Amino acid sequence: MVPSPLVLLLALSAAATVLAEPLRFIDCGSIDGSIQEVNVSPCPTQPCLLHKGTSYSINVTFASKIESQGSKARVYGEMLHVDIPFPIPEPDGCKSGIQCPIQKGHSYSYLNKLPVKSEYPSIKLIVKWELVDDQDQMLFCWKIPVQITS
Repeated sequence: MVPSPLVLLLALSAAATVLAEPLRFIDCGSIDGSIQEVNVSPCPTQPCLLHKGTSYSINVTFASKIESQGSKARVYGEMLHVDIPFPIPEPDGCKSGIQCPIQKGHSYSYLNKLPVKSEYPSIKLIVKWELVDDQDQMLFCWKIPVQITS
């Protein structure tokens, strides 16, 4: 018996939902926005296991409390309370799913990629992800524990 397209679609949706469960995160200073949800895919459990040579999808839903012409992401690996800059392919929030200019009271889905390079060490750390407005104030800031692995 061949499964119907609806059964296949439901099965795929269930699998995608498992991979993109909302994460428990620490808000580390969102001032000009409020985070509604953070998803890292795939990351079915925490700490997220980040495999070297793999790229992870980041989706943050947030509401803006201000108007801003633009936004810029800054990502860090935090070890022993020291922030080490972590390059991402596209730091411009307006090229990452956000319709600019940002409007006060509107919700946005910020979408980006987190590439984990093969040369990174295998280590446990905290990923800290900030999105700042055009006044360099935090639209959002969140932290999650991760483990980089081979």
